Amino acid sequence: MQNKNIEVGRYIVSPMSHADTEGQFVASVSIRSGTGATSTDRIWRFIHRFPSSASALRYATTEGANWARRH
Repeated sequence: MQNKNIEVGRYIVSPMSHADTEGQFVASVSIRSGTGATSTDRIWRFIHRFPSSASALRYATTEGANWARRH
């Protein structure tokens, strides 16, 4: 499941979650910048497992936005 993209400075943060084989949820986030040939997309997959998709999305959103604010 993908949450809404958020703009943080020059970055677009796209949090995502999906269920693992044990019924827990895994968080990941895409952080994009630039356009065309100069674009960059960083994708992080987090180790922590969550009891719901919503909590995984909150975690991914927070981590991605915090990273974008620092860079």
